[in-house]
Amino acid sequence: MAKVNLKQELDYNAEQIHVLEGLEAVRKRPGMYIGSTGTKGLHHLVWEVVDNSIDEFLAGYGSEIQVEIKAGNVVSVRDKGRGIPIDIHPKKDLPAAQLVLTTLHAGGKFGQGGYQVSGGLHGVGISVVNALSEWLELEIYREGQVYFQRYEQGVPVTELEKQGPTNKSGTKIEFKPDAEIFDTTEFKFEVLAKRLQESAFLNKELQISLVDQRQESAKEVVYQYEGGLKAFIEHLNQDRDPLHKKIIYLEEEFEEAYVEVALQYNKSYNERIYTFANNINTSDGGAHLTGFKTALTRVFNSYARENNLLNKKDSNLTGRDLREGLTAVVNVKLSEPQFEGQTKAKLGNSEIRSVVESAVYDYLSRYLVRNADMAKRVINKALEAVRARQASKKARELTRRKGVLSSNKLPGKLSDCSSRKAERSELYLVEGDSAGGSAKQGRNRKFQAILPLKGKILNVERARLDKIINNNEIAAIITALGTGIGEDFDINKLRYHKIIIMTDADIDGAHICTLLLTFFYRYMPELIREEHLYIAQPPLYKVSYRGNSKYLYSEQQLSQYLQGDLDRSKVNIQRYKGLGEMNPKQLWTTTMDPEHRRLEKVEIDDEREADGVFTRLMGSKVRLRREFIMKNANLADNLDI
Repeated sequence: MAKVNLKQELDYNAEQIHVLEGLEAVRKRPGMYIGSTGTKGLHHLVWEVVDNSIDEFLAGYGSEIQVEIKAGNVVSVRDKGRGIPIDIHPKKDLPAAQLVLTTLHAGGKFGQGGYQVSGGLHGVGISVVNALSEWLELEIYREGQVYFQRYEQGVPVTELEKQGPTNKSGTKIEFKPDAEIFDTTEFKFEVLAKRLQESAFLNKELQISLVDQRQESAKEVVYQYEGGLKAFIEHLNQDRDPLHKKIIYLEEEFEEAYVEVALQYNKSYNERIYTFANNINTSDGGAHLTGFKTALTRVFNSYARENNLLNKKDSNLTGRDLREGLTAVVNVKLSEPQFEGQTKAKLGNSEIRSVVESAVYDYLSRYLVRNADMAKRVINKALEAVRARQASKKARELTRRKGVLSSNKLPGKLSDCSSRKAERSELYLVEGDSAGGSAKQGRNRKFQAILPLKGKILNVERARLDKIINNNEIAAIITALGTGIGEDFDINKLRYHKIIIMTDADIDGAHICTLLLTFFYRYMPELIREEHLYIAQPPLYKVSYRGNSKYLYSEQQLSQYLQGDLDRSKVNIQRYKGLGEMNPKQLWTTTMDPEHRRLEKVEIDDEREADGVFTRLMGSKVRLRREFIMKNANLADNLDI
């Protein structure tokens, strides 16, 4: 029985109950409101402010938004809407603008009359930005006057003051993220540009500009698309061969919601569906995505049956088969969105499913009748996917009988670890038998497993699953992981919670690493999203000086080392080009020892950009690779010649 401390019991009284006033709770637990205090959370501050400006546009006020990054990573967002109200709130006896900036769940997005459509469900957006900023300055252009107020860490340090006449209208918010809160306050131009471009695609006629003033010469982009979602699809499919030239587009307004959908098939094997609700990227989908998928599957199967493109004995085409090569954007707007979590990654409104499903089914039913050639191309592609799926199923069954892809029989060249607890186990995918031998001898056998790979695996970007699983090296990886692949994939069966790619620090090693990343991204993306995939960082150099040796992991480290107080003529530098050049002890010390090793976690910061990079670099179009190399050649160093 636990021993009771009577004094502690007596001391636990009302004084120990802490109430966080105002925005204090936001500063105490920022992750609850913006997801994280890392790069994603930092940029989320900008999204919250910009989304408010877009809400003004959707309400019919102001068709221009200006975003500026200033020196010191200060961000300014200016719109030309109505301006936040400045009159005194009848119940709180504060200016409405101050109430919005300092109170959670305060804004024009609750009740009736403020906004019919809004991305800010919880109404915490701008107040959270204020709370997590070192300082924030508010300018309101309204009723012919300029109003100004300054805040520091969410607390007003001036009154809302009238500063003079103006012929402008709208709101300008300028803020500096608080370095005490965030891991970094460095805004990335590319991240901001991609999200703002996305917002311009979703809102026809809205102009969004982004200016970066942090360098001597300012960088600026302006986004405005009359084509809206059709322009979005053109952008997404620019590096792919379309299966049909014309983009399918529908736009309908119902009492419950506004539905906008654009789609086009291409000749690739991957599906890409992006969903949005009130301009929020619902990356985890939701009811609108379910409605779209259901309608697509129903309408193509109905057309195939009615036009004898399927035999009577054939089963219906599955949704997965019909979505092969599909690029689609589903955009809905509704008055009372129900998002899951403050970062709004999933839409929960159940009623939107039937609205989207009905709209898409009715439109596509008419469209396919008028565009029979396009319908047949899509159905034929789906039938090819069916045949490939059936072939891959037979291949999986055959290889299971042979012992490959079977969780009961691990690949012969796998040196497994003794631990049977997945959360404590890690698998090294090692380039070549030589490095594999060193890794086997140098590892900790309790929790480290080694799978040496022979040569380069198949480029999965140019192949369907039936060909992929016939590749010996890929089959060995799938078997070692234990998750299965395709329809059989189950992340709960993963045998190792750390999968570490370990290749040589040369061109061939980089290529093998890229091939492996392509495989995991295309066929096991859950491993990346659940943070199971890593890349080992072996040293580039071993430097010896007067009996002391040191391992260096970059050119920069070497440069800094050589600038130290030493006689350079007596420095011995060994460049490691292959893991096999290190003996087992060296490999353990530098690359495998959890206490000292360097691992780079594989993450997907931008789904669209990641998809585009794999398409350009690993796809069949040589031109795209050449253009990428020419554009980024100045970033390369240490090339093997």
